[in-house]
Amino acid sequence: MALVDKVKAKLNEIRPRLQSDGGDLEFVSLEDGGKVQVKLTGSCAGCPMATMTIKQSVELELRDAIPEITEVVQVF
Repeated sequence: MALVDKVKAKLNEIRPRLQSDGGDLEFVSLEDGGKVQVKLTGSCAGCPMATMTIKQSVELELRDAIPEITEVVQVF
């Protein structure tokens, strides 16, 4: 399985938790060096806790499951 497919599959496992709070996330890209770009949507897009959600939830889970991932960043 290609790295981008692994990332998308893991993000799909994470999405239901965000959706249960009225939000969601979209995969944008996988950059060189293992940097994943995502876009938060719904209630997550304007949430003051969005950065914490990205860094302390999404990034930790992706890095734990896929060691090649170095960072997850939000794009607008």
